[in-house]
Amino acid sequence: MRLGILGTGMIVKDFMTMVHELNIDYISILGTKEREEETKELVQKYRFNQYFYDYDELLNDDIDTVYVALPNHLHFQFAKKALESGKNVIIEKPITSNAKELSELITIANQRHLMIFEAMNIHYLPAFKALKKDIPKVGNIKIVYFNYSQYSSRYNAFKEGNILPAFDYEKSGGALMDINVYNIHAIMGLFKEPKESYYFANIENNIDTSGMMVLNYENYKAICIGAKDCRAPIISTIQGDEGVIVIEKPVNQIVGYKFIDNHGNETEYCFDEGKHRLFYEFKEFIRMIEEKDYQTQQNMLRLSLEIAEVMEKGRKQEGVIFGNERS
Repeated sequence: MRLGILGTGMIVKDFMTMVHELNIDYISILGTKEREEETKELVQKYRFNQYFYDYDELLNDDIDTVYVALPNHLHFQFAKKALESGKNVIIEKPITSNAKELSELITIANQRHLMIFEAMNIHYLPAFKALKKDIPKVGNIKIVYFNYSQYSSRYNAFKEGNILPAFDYEKSGGALMDINVYNIHAIMGLFKEPKESYYFANIENNIDTSGMMVLNYENYKAICIGAKDCRAPIISTIQGDEGVIVIEKPVNQIVGYKFIDNHGNETEYCFDEGKHRLFYEFKEFIRMIEEKDYQTQQNMLRLSLEIAEVMEKGRKQEGVIFGNERS
C-alpha cells in the first residue's frame, strides 16, 4: 500500500504509533497551513515520505489509497475526489453524514473498480470474531444491551457556548455519530439489520448529546446507549435464557469477555495479542486491496450502508438535521 493520509488529528497520531507494523511502502500526509508546525513535527517523528498542504498535490503523488481522517462533514467530499482520482479510500467512522452520500461514493467506486472501507475496527478484532462464535452459549437471545457513556470535556465548552465539531450539527456531530456508532456497528455486525429501529435522544442546541437506539429483532430486543453529556460504567451484555455474555470495555477496545451461565458459573475468554486496536483493520484493508478481495470488501461496505441508513433514520426521528442536509 502507498498511503495518503488526510489530517493530523488525534486518530492520525494514534494510527502512527503502530504504522511500522503494517505493510505500507510509502506515506504522505495532508496538513493545513494553520497546523504547519504540527504537520512538520509528525513528518519528522514518523519519517513520512512527503507532506502537502494542497489536496490536489497529494492526489497527484505516487499513492494508491487515501485515508480520510477529517471531521465527519468533510468525509464525503474528500473521499469523492479521491475516488475520482483513481484512489481507494479508507474513511474514518462514521463513514459519511448520511446514506445518500455513501450510496454516491459506492456508485463511483464500483464504476472505477475501486475499494471503499469504513475504518470501524470492531469487526476485525480477534475478540469480536470469537464473540460471534460464542453467542450460542447464551441460548435463545432475549436482551442485548451495549452502553458507551463517556463524559466529554468538549461538553463543558458546549454548555458555555463554544461549539466544537463533536457537538456541531453543521459538522455532522452528536453522540450518535461520535460514540453510539460503535455500539450500533457491534450489534448489527453480530445480528445484522433489525426489523425496526427507533432513536430516543437528549437534544440541546439541535444536536443529540446522548441517546438510546432501540433495535427490534422480533424475537429479542437490542439497545445501544451512547452519551457524551454523562458517564456510566462501560458494560455491554448479550442476555439469553441459558446465560449472559459480559463485555467490560468499550466495544471498540474489546480484548475479551466472560460467559456466566444460569447457575453462576463464569468462564473468561481473553484474546489480547498486545496489538494496537487499529492494527487488525488496516492489516485486513491492505490484504483486501492486494488480493483484490472485492467480495469481502463489498460485504463490509453493505453493512456500513445499512448502519448509515439506521443512524440517519434515527437522528431524523429526533429532528437532528446536519448542515449539509439543509436546503
